[in-house]
Amino acid sequence: MEKELERNGSGPCESPAISVIIPVHNGVRMLERCLEALSASLPVNHECIVVDDGSAEEVTHLAEHFGTRYVRVTGGPLGPAHARNAGAAAAKGAILFFIDADVVVRPDTLAKVAESLDGRQGIAAVFGSYDDSPATPDFISQFKNLFHHFVHQHGSEQAATFWSGCGAVRRDVFLEAGGFDDSRYARPCIEDIELGYRLRAAGHSILLDKSIQVKHLKKWTLSGMIKSDVFDRGIPWTLLILDRRHVPNDLNLRLTERLSAILLCAIMLDLGLLPFYHEMTAWPAVVGVCLIVLLNYRLYAFFARRRGIAFTFAALPMHLLYYLSSVFALIAGTGYYVLGGRMRRVA
Repeated sequence: MEKELERNGSGPCESPAISVIIPVHNGVRMLERCLEALSASLPVNHECIVVDDGSAEEVTHLAEHFGTRYVRVTGGPLGPAHARNAGAAAAKGAILFFIDADVVVRPDTLAKVAESLDGRQGIAAVFGSYDDSPATPDFISQFKNLFHHFVHQHGSEQAATFWSGCGAVRRDVFLEAGGFDDSRYARPCIEDIELGYRLRAAGHSILLDKSIQVKHLKKWTLSGMIKSDVFDRGIPWTLLILDRRHVPNDLNLRLTERLSAILLCAIMLDLGLLPFYHEMTAWPAVVGVCLIVLLNYRLYAFFARRRGIAFTFAALPMHLLYYLSSVFALIAGTGYYVLGGRMRRVA
């Protein structure tokens, strides 16, 4: 153990200040890049814990190679929420820094996390965002990751939620809150958002530090993006909002986002009625699309700066598809809630 702590930046008898917790289920190639980047971090007193959530691929050799601690989830996979809780139970640091196995930190990421929490005693947790240079070059992955970057970079610094892709929380606060809800979220879902809601309800402050950025390695597909937007985020988030009776005006739930979704509903209604009413035209739909673009002009300007005009025009239907997925998730989630399938937290 002493050798491990020395390789991870702390002395043999010194407790680490930060415990970096990485849940993984297969994906060893991305995990290798993740650990490689962590090993190049600026000197910060930390330990690294890899939590193997029932991987079929060999993970132990990577943990040994990079001198990290290794925790194996028995009976897995049980989901990233359970894996992160297992890592937190084994952690020794005062700060728990959760990162996904498919992200690459910058050399100063750990230092920025430590600075954000050590320098602000009133802050219980902090998270960052993906950077604006996604690793995977295909269009879907570029759109998805750049969209995520933009949303976080334009969110309120006094955050209403939490993000475990690159997020840290004080260990005592995390344990007091009961950790991630692995009974409700047994697969990748909104377990981090739900934890953020509980932290805020308990009176804790969460900081969105926009200078903390990591590179995302995941390759997105169109079907995978839609599935994630609807079933992994949209429907569960709708149920959470209905349970909590609170809609924060931040990130994906900002007022402009909600107005854009309403406009898309009006567009779909107009287009759906066209075959039945000959006097109707498609002009209201065209105007609706223009209004959505105006509401999101900063996003499209960002796309144009980063990837050019052609990418920006191609991003428009993808953005409308995102709103369509969100509306479908809202309807489906509300219907599920009304019919009695409410997801309740197990105490």
